[in-house]
Amino acid sequence: MHKKSKISYEPLWQTMRDRGISTYELTEKRGFNRGTLHRMRKGEYVHLTTLEELCEILDCRVEEVVRIELDKEE
Repeated sequence: MHKKSKISYEPLWQTMRDRGISTYELTEKRGFNRGTLHRMRKGEYVHLTTLEELCEILDCRVEEVVRIELDKEE
């Protein structure tokens, strides 16, 4: 039996709140791609380079951007 994983970007939204950075600032002032942000809102996968870019923008660790949630065995 395999465990299924799910990507959660809840740490990103919390990190942004903690730093007082809005999605507007992230996209318009810091140049982050709107389409990528939209995909992340829907919980879709993004490239590792995207996570790296967010870590640089927010000056944080990857754990503050993404979390992998494992479902119970199926």
